[in-house]
Amino acid sequence: MTGFINYQKILIVGLGLMGGSYAQKLSALGFEVGALARRQETLDYALEHGLIAHGRIEVTREYVSQFDLVIFALYPKAFVAWVRQYQDYFKPGAVLTDVTGVKRSVVPAVQQMLRPDVEFVAAHPMAGREVYGVENSDCRIFSDANFIITPTDRNTPQGIELIRTLGCILGFRHIAMISPDEHDEMIGFLSQLTHCIAVVLMTCKDSEHLVEYTGDSFRDLTRIARINDVMWSELFMENRDVLLSQMDLFLEQFSRLREALAAGDTDTMKEMMRLSTKRRAYFDK
Repeated sequence: MTGFINYQKILIVGLGLMGGSYAQKLSALGFEVGALARRQETLDYALEHGLIAHGRIEVTREYVSQFDLVIFALYPKAFVAWVRQYQDYFKPGAVLTDVTGVKRSVVPAVQQMLRPDVEFVAAHPMAGREVYGVENSDCRIFSDANFIITPTDRNTPQGIELIRTLGCILGFRHIAMISPDEHDEMIGFLSQLTHCIAVVLMTCKDSEHLVEYTGDSFRDLTRIARINDVMWSELFMENRDVLLSQMDLFLEQFSRLREALAAGDTDTMKEMMRLSTKRRAYFDK
């Protein structure tokens, strides 16, 4: 935690599931955590449960300027708009980071507009639950999860190390560094495509009575189908070109399996199943 000696006061902008979970962990570690939220009820819950030390629903220079580290837990467009409107309020030398699930539309926009005495180091915690809202905050979601940092040539070694340390003290299992472009290509497959598949599974057949007959396979495949439509539709659109290419990749392989089944080609089906089993094993190590 030596990298955090000068970053004891932390502001979280946006107190949903992720912002609340960050706040819970950082407060437990002894940091002074403040928050900005849209609703007083959100702040009241966070204060009552010890997630934050104080908070505001109004954005003021007096409040924002006291923080050393600012963590944005906003949707991508709202994050960029917030920085555009309020960046003059940041404390000189402050470091910003985020939790947004897309980077190509966020990182250049923020870094290009940002004051030279403030640094933004983008990050993405690969953690979450199929529920949202501060009342579902749970920092235990970080313990077996990955943390991705997407630095650019506008970042300093000190800033990158600070956010790497943040990932460590939050309790993430593995910390990786890749470019914003690599991040969005990877996330289009690992996260966005899987959410698309879950949504389609739940919408292609009336499932009201299927719950009476289903097994674990359907439950596991559709756990993430309980989805925040506002957030995920924005994420899909912000990464549309990549997601479309990943959907085409999936459709190609799905069609291959369907054609093998229609033709009675068990050799192709077995070949695909063996490859599937081999690749899935990497995730069990």
